[in-house]
Amino acid sequence: MGMMSLRLPDELTRQLDALAAATGRTKSFLAGQAIRDYIDREAWQIAEIQQAISEADAGDFASDDEVNAISAKWKRNAG
Repeated sequence: MGMMSLRLPDELTRQLDALAAATGRTKSFLAGQAIRDYIDREAWQIAEIQQAISEADAGDFASDDEVNAISAKWKRNAG
């Protein structure tokens, strides 16, 4: 398991301390979970962007009819 050291603003440190006390978890566990969640979310977003770029490079775009249908749906739902 790797180890890392970082500096946090005082307010964030206080919030982390309070959360650790309230949950019975260590600050290290909470920080690791926050980093894991962030990386998972960012990796998902990057994968989606890369897929969209591949589709665009292949010329795979929505047709005018598809765009119009979605636009009409949003307009209906917006009231």
